Amino acid sequence: MKNPFSSTRVFFVQMGEELKKASWPTPSELRDSTLVVIVASVILGIFTSISDFSLIQVVELLHSWVS
Repeated sequence: MKNPFSSTRVFFVQMGEELKKASWPTPSELRDSTLVVIVASVILGIFTSISDFSLIQVVELLHSWVS
């Protein structure tokens, strides 16, 4: 039977080697990317809120016409 600890050790060694090959962002790139994500999230949240409020108003208007 194969030793599970040796295969786990091999996995972590290979994972470390692959992570060393990866290109990591500089601090300024990371900051800029984070800012873009935050701004996009805020814009999407505002758009979703406005759309939701507008649709609620339309449904209430249609409901008042039917009642």
